[in-house]
Amino acid sequence: MKFEELGLNDWLLEALGYMGFEEATPIQEQAIPAIMDRRDLIACAQTGTGKTAAFILPLLHRLAASNTSGIKALVIAPTRELALQIDQQIQGFAYFTDLRSIAIYGGGDGADWEQQKKALTKGVDIIVATPGKLISHLNMGYSDFSNFECLILDEADRMLDMGFYEDIKKIISYLPEQRQNLFFSATMPPKIRKLAKEVLQDPKEITIALSKPAENILQAAYLVHDDQKAQLVRELLENKPQYESVIIFTTRKKNVQEIARYLKRSLKDVEGISSDLDQSEREKVLERFRSKRTRVLVSTDVLSRGIDIKDINLVINYDVPNDAEDYVHRIGRTARANTTGVAITLINSMDMADFAKIERLIEKEVFKVPLPEHLGQAPEWNPKKYAKKGGRGYRRGSRKR
Repeated sequence: MKFEELGLNDWLLEALGYMGFEEATPIQEQAIPAIMDRRDLIACAQTGTGKTAAFILPLLHRLAASNTSGIKALVIAPTRELALQIDQQIQGFAYFTDLRSIAIYGGGDGADWEQQKKALTKGVDIIVATPGKLISHLNMGYSDFSNFECLILDEADRMLDMGFYEDIKKIISYLPEQRQNLFFSATMPPKIRKLAKEVLQDPKEITIALSKPAENILQAAYLVHDDQKAQLVRELLENKPQYESVIIFTTRKKNVQEIARYLKRSLKDVEGISSDLDQSEREKVLERFRSKRTRVLVSTDVLSRGIDIKDINLVINYDVPNDAEDYVHRIGRTARANTTGVAITLINSMDMADFAKIERLIEKEVFKVPLPEHLGQAPEWNPKKYAKKGGRGYRRGSRKR
């Protein structure tokens, strides 16, 4: 379906055309009419399906016709990176309007605080915020939600996983009871259902491609011992110059810089990013990666959801993620917007049981590529054997002697 068939304002259609968007994705096609009808909504769709535009476009359509001033909508996101990304998309789609937005998140200085305070008192049309920083402002008692219309939770499952349930409930207590509520999530665990039952009123439910990677992602895996991983990754990147934009995910922050330093010995354009960097440093690293000045970015799961970086050719899971759902989000960084991409996972002995869970979740057996002989003997694929020995706590990646 084309966007013009959804009844959006002409100026929104003009902005979409300027940005090169013509066809609505399935989540947009189903969510936009419901939101424009002011229905509460709970929508479940995987990473990369266009969830953000699915709520931004109808929200802007409505607010452009509003005659009131002040804060009219609040988007809550789990991380500052996602909050910034949503705010940037709002500004892009709202280019031909007078609507204003601001991202409120931690890590700034006194000037940032004052700017955020001004937005919450005198009002901008849309606030995009992380829970903790927003509550810091709400506790001061100066936020004005008298003309509020719409609450949006983006990556709701991630926020609850991060322990924000009570924070979200507290934020909701500051909002008028009469409002529209929109929940967007990649998965639908019981905690989301519980919160939705408490907050939403007769919601429309939408589920799109739940927990399945895009078909245009080529998935493969290597069985490795931990001390084979770094050299394998280096060789994969050295021999694949066609991959111009690569993300390497690791589960542990301490590994980020170690991996980046090792790869820099033979590859120049490598950087690491994690929550150990302050906000300004993280933004600079991301900008260099977006602009292709950095080819390889080593990251924790801070980038696995919600960050819209286009044209990523290759995702490497240096470690198998702790949660099977996180695998879907990690590899969803590639093959965005109907492009193709490659996702490679390195599996040591102790991660085999977890990777078997991933294969059950995605209902697909991922091809195990033979390890190059010069790297030594690979462990044998036997997830049941290592699961019995205590999983991740059992001497990760140790070789048999």
